[in-house]
Amino acid sequence: MKQNIENRYLSPFACHSPQSKGRLYKDDFLNFQRTEFQRDRDRIIHSDAFRRLKHKTQVFVYHEGDHYRTRLTHTLEVAQIARSIARSLNVNEDLTETIALAHDLGHPPLGHRGEDVLNKLMLDYGGFDHNEQTIRVITKLEKKYHEFNGLNLTFETLEGLVKHNGPYINNKKVPITIQKLNDDFSLNLSLFASCEAQIANIADDVAYLTHDFDDGLREKLFKLNDLKKLKLPALIIYKIEKKYPDINIRVLTHQLIRLLIAHFINDIVTNSLLIIKNNKFKSVDQIRNFNQPIIQMSDLSLEYMKEIRDFLFKNMYFNKDVLKKLSIASEMIEKLFTLYNQNPNLLPLQWKIFKDKKIIDCSKKVKTRVISDYISGMTDVFLKLEYNKFFNEDN
Repeated sequence: MKQNIENRYLSPFACHSPQSKGRLYKDDFLNFQRTEFQRDRDRIIHSDAFRRLKHKTQVFVYHEGDHYRTRLTHTLEVAQIARSIARSLNVNEDLTETIALAHDLGHPPLGHRGEDVLNKLMLDYGGFDHNEQTIRVITKLEKKYHEFNGLNLTFETLEGLVKHNGPYINNKKVPITIQKLNDDFSLNLSLFASCEAQIANIADDVAYLTHDFDDGLREKLFKLNDLKKLKLPALIIYKIEKKYPDINIRVLTHQLIRLLIAHFINDIVTNSLLIIKNNKFKSVDQIRNFNQPIIQMSDLSLEYMKEIRDFLFKNMYFNKDVLKKLSIASEMIEKLFTLYNQNPNLLPLQWKIFKDKKIIDCSKKVKTRVISDYISGMTDVFLKLEYNKFFNEDN
């Protein structure tokens, strides 16, 4: 009944769960009238990796304050924006939400700075990329079932996560984890992903490029007057102040972000509907085989977004004080990585064995990957606790 209701309201080019391409491993029958994509979503929410997102850095390290965004709050905001777009386009909201909730499961502690450090340490052993690590988490590292490792998610969810940044075209290097997954479950890496996956991808950009204004203002990295120099924020602030001349600055900031998100959602829906109407898509495979993404914003909004992105990179992401704090904290990753490499017996018991073999007897490549998996799964809080256990310092 649930799946019949779903099919009644979805567009023909949406991903319909009864037509899912399935899972790698045979799984239990669905119950509670759930769809396949709802099952995927529930498995992600109940995963260890998802819970750990609450203490992982988005931009500011965990101890900066209570109201700064974490990797978890960012993820929830992406899911909210993605659901809004999916519902407006009559595509599968459950699948869109699932991909959005899972897209950052592979992020290490300390955000992109932590990723840079792990990539440098793993350079001779395949490198480290948080998108590839997400695939490792959901296909290998989550251990919840006797019959298989990972979460055994559907083809459509895997496809959306593998192609989070688009298809692998123009000789774009395919990470080894994704190569192996593609061998087992052909994902057509050169094709675009579904509308649902494309929505989750663009919602990620909308979320961080709007909400980070709030964190940047809270941290006093820039002022509201600085935002008035940006085209779209200036238009919105002008309208708010004209309507409410004595508005509180915190309320104004919230309204600015709210209206920025509304602008981008409306623009994406309007522009994408035009592309869909002009091409008369009848199936998800037509979406996959199209020569460009279906989910797009207008050229004007792309300009707005580029201006916002450039501003945030200059004034926030590359701010010397922010980078300095992250750099000091990220030394903990480097020192722990070196320590575990020198003495793998310091790893927790479950990390000392790899495929029934002691990690200390494994190749350097295997050993470093296991250490990388362990450290990348740490929260900022646990990273510091683990560091203080071995090093008598206070970072």
